[in-house]
Amino acid sequence: MNCDTICNRAAAQRGTTELQARPFSGGRRGVRQCAVAMLFFALWGAPAAYAAGASQPDTPAEVVTDTLVSSEKSRMLMTMGERRFVITLADNEAARAFASLLPLTLDMEELNGNEKKKELPQALPTSVIRPGRINTGDLLLWGDRTVVVFYQTFNSPYSYTSLGHIDDPAGLEQTVGRGDVRVVFSKN
Repeated sequence: MNCDTICNRAAAQRGTTELQARPFSGGRRGVRQCAVAMLFFALWGAPAAYAAGASQPDTPAEVVTDTLVSSEKSRMLMTMGERRFVITLADNEAARAFASLLPLTLDMEELNGNEKKKELPQALPTSVIRPGRINTGDLLLWGDRTVVVFYQTFNSPYSYTSLGHIDDPAGLEQTVGRGDVRVVFSKN
């Protein structure tokens, strides 16, 4: 798709033909004009142009669906003793697979003074990322079987799959304590 086509579609979207009468000049100015037109089309003209019947770009469906944000978030509960925390699940296969195991009671082991971990009875799907920064309240999967609840914020070079995040982690560190802890994950 060239710049003239993009401008013509954007102009059609706006109900005008003013861009059709202004061809792009050559050189750096032409490159800048083309870049601006492409940005304009990408931000404002593309959705309406495609809705009006223009052909879709050759983009894998996964790219489109991964960018969609669910209006209704999936939640679950994490209970330790008398204290309950609400967790918003990540929108991925691993989180859905984890939720399918609920209710689930895990005797989680202390590790490094900042996390509790426990190996699951079965492997979960992964979509590994290297977050760089771990936040208090992150619920992550290390490898494909180890669930980790983080109760401190710190930088980490390790890779994880996100399962979710505790909505309000205030008091989490005091609740989990310094030793091992029994954690019950249940549906909301």
